[in-house]
Amino acid sequence: MGDIADYHVNQYASGRWGMPRSNKGKGSDFYMTTKNTDTKVITGEVRFSYAHVFEPHAMDDNQEAKYSVCLLIPKEDKETVKAIEEAIEAAKAQGKAQWGGKVPPSLKTPLRDGDEERDQEEYKGHYFINANSKQKPGVVKPAGKKTVEQITDTEEFYSGCYGKASVNFYPFAVSGNKGIAAGLNNVIKLRDGDYLGGRASAEDDFSDMDFDVEDGGDDFLG
Repeated sequence: MGDIADYHVNQYASGRWGMPRSNKGKGSDFYMTTKNTDTKVITGEVRFSYAHVFEPHAMDDNQEAKYSVCLLIPKEDKETVKAIEEAIEAAKAQGKAQWGGKVPPSLKTPLRDGDEERDQEEYKGHYFINANSKQKPGVVKPAGKKTVEQITDTEEFYSGCYGKASVNFYPFAVSGNKGIAAGLNNVIKLRDGDYLGGRASAEDDFSDMDFDVEDGGDDFLG
């Protein structure tokens, strides 16, 4: 990624830029989903999997539909891993109030090891986090030195592309389960990648076919 892209990605991810919010003809204001810097992490480059960032999704009928994405974090990105671990510790400290004043010994945490827990090729050499939100995340891409633009084409952001994510970690206690969850704030796409989940692009599917089409010809299917 070039210097210009690095600059505006960092500006956006750090919170100095917000996401535009419609104001019905009265101009635009800006917001960030969270301002808690102790529990908020802007990742390094990750790969997005199980991406549901345009419409909420539920795994089954008993689940509440949410926006969600799985972040595949390279294990060599020690800076991101350290930031996540520190944010989880900060969330644990916040959670003591609802956990009876202490951190439970069997607390569930969101940072998981892809080599140990998954057998898919894309998880090898990665940690992963499942982040979700009831609110629609900002989905953007670089548009200039100091600007980003929203991605509205649902085909442009997909499982397999690469980018960065803004995630907030928070404590929970639900039905006897206690732990730290990852809330999805915003995502920015930086580059394309191979589709995950068995999907391929039309270019890849037909790139090896010889249609033998002459200039101006339109009857090659005949």
